[in-house]
Amino acid sequence: MAMMRSVVLKAPISGLPQPQDFEIVDSEIPALKEHQFLIEHAIVSVDPGVRSRLSATGASYAPPIPPGGRIDGFVVGQVIESRNDRFAVGTWVTAGGGWASHSIGDGRGFIAPLPDNGLPRSLWLGILGIPGMTSWFGLKRVGAMREGAHVLVTSAAGVVGATAGQLARAWGATSVVGVAGGKQKCDWLVEACGFDAAIDYKATDDLSGVLAAACPKGVDLLFDNVGNAMIDRVLPLMRLGGHIVVSGQVADYNVPHDQRTGITNTAEFIAKRLTMRGMVVFDDLPQFAAAQAEMGGMIRDGRLIYREEFFDGLERLPEAFCGLFTGANFGRRLVRLGDA
Repeated sequence: MAMMRSVVLKAPISGLPQPQDFEIVDSEIPALKEHQFLIEHAIVSVDPGVRSRLSATGASYAPPIPPGGRIDGFVVGQVIESRNDRFAVGTWVTAGGGWASHSIGDGRGFIAPLPDNGLPRSLWLGILGIPGMTSWFGLKRVGAMREGAHVLVTSAAGVVGATAGQLARAWGATSVVGVAGGKQKCDWLVEACGFDAAIDYKATDDLSGVLAAACPKGVDLLFDNVGNAMIDRVLPLMRLGGHIVVSGQVADYNVPHDQRTGITNTAEFIAKRLTMRGMVVFDDLPQFAAAQAEMGGMIRDGRLIYREEFFDGLERLPEAFCGLFTGANFGRRLVRLGDA
């Protein structure tokens, strides 16, 4: 029988993940059942949100991955065998196939054929995939983005943050400020992505003061990808009726729950009538296609830009993932397993 290779979790992780926390296993690909199809993966994503599922406790909307369990990730791949009329052999798809060389689908869950829109297929794992949809619906639905808003985006050089800032600018924000780590990333946000300012949090001992100086009129919409400490810093800067989008918690994922920073500036919610709301972008799945079509047009005409980082080979997945938590990444991290 044909074989597949998968990256699995060795044991629950405490603290920063390391490549040795994972291992590669080989298994036989079972015969397809009716309505199933086999996908050969060409590109696999590494996603910081998966970190919350690699500890014994603490997962959010999805349960922890058990020892020996395949690590979750999104894929672009091609159907190479099929017993499903909707997914013929040769069809390119994006799906939640995980860190593996192959996966088996039946058409249910997160899976979609890729349209031939002339853009690189890798974008369906980044700016046109779950990260880009998180930016789009985080601003529109959760953040109630409106023209004239003052917007602050954290972890702004990541694909979610950079896309959110560019969309906010395109949708009429008065100001867009980002927070990122390192001069190169901050320069890129201002010079290439059109942010009004970018704060290098690594270059200051007074981040609260620098935030206040960069946002002199306050913040209408905070798009946060960092965690509790960042939200607490920004709360005093929020404007009346402001919205806080809790998109990710990259600074908190590796900290045990009982050691995480709490939010103390809660009086701001009352005085300023603030709304803070978390999001799971799969709630917006029925609207993905329309958003992706519009964003595809924005990419083609240069109104949305993106960065990608590629690794080659399934064995590089743990390394690519672990670098997300040390600031080594600059752009959407993807691992190529084949040609796409």
